[in-house]
Amino acid sequence: MTALTYRTLDGDQAALPTEDVDDFAARLRGRLITPADEDYPSLRHVWNGMVDRHPALIACCQGNQDIVQAIDFARARRMWLSVRGGGHHIAGNAIAEGGLVIDLSAMRSVHVDPRQGTARVAPGALLGDVDAETQAFGLATPLGVNSTTGVAGLALGGGFGWLTRKYGMTADNLLSADVITADGQRHRVSAEDEPELFWALRGGGGNFGVVTSFEFRLHPVGPEVHAGLVVYPYDQARQVLHAWRDFTHQAPDELSVWAILRDAPPLPFLPEAVHGHRVVVFALLHCGDPANAERDVAPLLRFGEPVGQMLGSQPYAGFQAAFDPLLAPGARNYWKSHDFADLTDEALEQAITAAEMLPSPECEIFLAQLGGAMSRVDPTATAYAGRNAHYVMNVHARWQEADEDDRCRDWARDVFRALAPFATGGGYVNFLTEDEGDRVASAYGVNYERLQAVKRRYDPDNLFRVNLNIPPAAAEDAA
Repeated sequence: MTALTYRTLDGDQAALPTEDVDDFAARLRGRLITPADEDYPSLRHVWNGMVDRHPALIACCQGNQDIVQAIDFARARRMWLSVRGGGHHIAGNAIAEGGLVIDLSAMRSVHVDPRQGTARVAPGALLGDVDAETQAFGLATPLGVNSTTGVAGLALGGGFGWLTRKYGMTADNLLSADVITADGQRHRVSAEDEPELFWALRGGGGNFGVVTSFEFRLHPVGPEVHAGLVVYPYDQARQVLHAWRDFTHQAPDELSVWAILRDAPPLPFLPEAVHGHRVVVFALLHCGDPANAERDVAPLLRFGEPVGQMLGSQPYAGFQAAFDPLLAPGARNYWKSHDFADLTDEALEQAITAAEMLPSPECEIFLAQLGGAMSRVDPTATAYAGRNAHYVMNVHARWQEADEDDRCRDWARDVFRALAPFATGGGYVNFLTEDEGDRVASAYGVNYERLQAVKRRYDPDNLFRVNLNIPPAAAEDAA
């Protein structure tokens, strides 16, 4: 095997002796992948096609002891280290350039306890894995809206989706977790056991260790829910978006309605003449009493004159995967996002104008309706602090060819700047890109210094830094 080098935490390059690699591989139950292995090219790639990094080693872990071995190996060498769950984060933090990747993608078990109303979820599980198992009992926990997203990264960053208004953030439903910290020690944390670390895990990202198991609270949902799409032509955008904004102010917690500004995909319920043309899409899910769903949703059909709608009872797990074709891996993606306490007329006008200039057919602006249960939690109760975010905007630039990079990124950045005066100044860490490290402190707001203190206690050398990083507090600040 060709001699390897690796990147250190100090930014240097160091040699990695062949005997060290061989010894590490022998101590793993899983496989240790080097650049010479045929699986290396596929394992170094993640969801975002713009991420093109070359780790020195990839440890495909089969269990907790593999993870301990990998952490110890990296710590002993001060080696650049990352953790891969679903590999779905926009910034590509799953892959450490020149470092060691702890790959958890084989650890996807989900165990549901219907009597206790809980699920124990392994760190490589995807949203679709959890939905499949929990829906067998008519239960669910709030997750995201793309079935291929990793549960670990979603939960550690806060996590929101169709159930958030009724049941809170993903992090709000975390009851306990098993975590291995930078010293290789295992911890079982909860509100009663090591509560400060548990608090930090509920929104603080991957800064504090490798979570090897999540226990989530489940709620009665489905298996059938009232969900679907209502689509309006773009010449009605101002009328229908103002109506939607006003409607969301009094919508019940059971109903979530998101607005998407994009070119119409070739959906079978839309007239062919609409395909490829700019539209406003309202995507919605009602998780409450089916007898109330049609009544609660009916006003959306009266915002204007829709060009198509597909509403009705459908499997919850199916709707969770409905947008997967629009978010398939491999495309080039760049995001910019804002939190809003409300959407003023001026903010909506800026969004409408921006969407008139989409730089590629796959680009979109979506406005997610939050509020409800998640907003009634104290901002200091969990590390996730954005409780005043009644709406989250994601400017989703997506395209296929590298020669479109500048045009698409510039558009997203321009939209971000135009909407900044109307935003809260906070942010959702799961939507922050690699070049937005300067937004981390504002994303955590009042909780940032407390998170730095927890970081110093559990990861004083900042071994876990390939993330939206929270540096450890200085010694005098942590005292």
